Amino acid sequence: MSRLRSALSRMSIRWKLTLWAAALMCILFLTYNGIQYVVINRWMFGQAQSAALKSAGEIRSYFEIGKVSEQTAESIRPYVESVNSYDQLIRILDSDGTPLLTVADHLPLDWVAPETAVRTSASTLWYGDDHLLVVRSPIRTATFTGTVEIVNNLENSDRLSSMILAVMLAGLVGAFVLSGFGGVILSRKLLGPVRELTDTMNNMKRKGLQERVNVPNGGDELGHLAAVFNELMDQLEEAFQAQQQFVADASHELRTPISIIEGHISLLNRWGKHDPAILEESLQVSAQELSRLKGIVNDLLELTRAEAVRDRKEIHATQVSETVRYTVKNFTLLHPDFDFALDTRNAESATVSIKPQMLEQVLLILLDNAVKYSAERKEISVQMDISGGNVAVSVMDRGIGIPGEDLPHVFRRFYRAEKSRSREQGGTGLGLAIAERLMKGHGGSVEIQNRPGGGTRATLLFPLSGS
Repeated sequence: MSRLRSALSRMSIRWKLTLWAAALMCILFLTYNGIQYVVINRWMFGQAQSAALKSAGEIRSYFEIGKVSEQTAESIRPYVESVNSYDQLIRILDSDGTPLLTVADHLPLDWVAPETAVRTSASTLWYGDDHLLVVRSPIRTATFTGTVEIVNNLENSDRLSSMILAVMLAGLVGAFVLSGFGGVILSRKLLGPVRELTDTMNNMKRKGLQERVNVPNGGDELGHLAAVFNELMDQLEEAFQAQQQFVADASHELRTPISIIEGHISLLNRWGKHDPAILEESLQVSAQELSRLKGIVNDLLELTRAEAVRDRKEIHATQVSETVRYTVKNFTLLHPDFDFALDTRNAESATVSIKPQMLEQVLLILLDNAVKYSAERKEISVQMDISGGNVAVSVMDRGIGIPGEDLPHVFRRFYRAEKSRSREQGGTGLGLAIAERLMKGHGGSVEIQNRPGGGTRATLLFPLSGS
């Protein structure tokens, strides 16, 4: 049994489906034909028994009508012969069980011993290979008391039953073979998408993530599996390409300050030791690039933390207006030359599911961007509203704005609009990427729009707590 179980476990799904289909067909076939076989046998036996009982009843009635006695029993032989049939024996017995009249057609007399009956009965017995039906019925008239005994050879019924059984067994073998072939064809058809999925995975190992599975036209579960697999591969390929792009961008961003520092160190080695001006300039530039390098590394760490936010399950209900007020107040102290306007009246008591520190971090990113690109009109407005079950925190400036072709890309890591947002204005190009991932991790989003008349509107959208 364990070997059979082990062999089945190693068998492919295709052959398992084939065997299961064949086994199920055999079980159904056996059940149906078994019931049919039993019903046919019982029906044939019932017909033979009914015919014998009918003949016994007719003979009994003949005795009553004809007033037959023991002395005249032989006179009814012609009638009994007319009632008798092939492979049948009819005996008339007196009250002592002595045969008075015997009529037989191809049935030996010694196969069944004479026996009287007190009530009508039917039974079966075997004589060698012959199956016999014996019906006995008492005869009680004014002139006669005895028994009519009818014996039927059921050889023909048994032969027909054997033929039916042979046909059923042949049909069972045929059904098993046909169901096996059908199972092979059906499993090949059903498992085609799975085989194609396996081939696609093997191709991916050799050629890369660009391979896809052909989705069948039908809307069955395997077609849905193929579609989901393709969607998963699209996301995986996109993530892989984004990772490659991120590595390339990070390498480029880190290479620039390192190259500058390396150049100034080489300059110091050649001439800076004896030239105070070159020494001062090189040290100043190196310090700036080291600070920038530190900022890039810190932002990369923040981006990693932001990516992990979506895996956290803690819920922190934060009153938005308090955190916004606190953040803007502290930021104003850092930039006293800017005019900050704050309006929280429309969402004073609104709460959202985010830690205050994370809300402050996202808001600081937007405020820092607004300050960087508002060199001429130093006016920044922060406004809160509630709309459609969301709390909106908007940071608006009157700066240089963002070119329309750059708006779809501002959340990409290290992305800058080269013409207007160059490195001279500081930053690493990671701030909005961090903000977007923090917001997504808490079920929110970030929207960036250009304002009519100049400037930018950056909006944080949070779902209200409990909504």
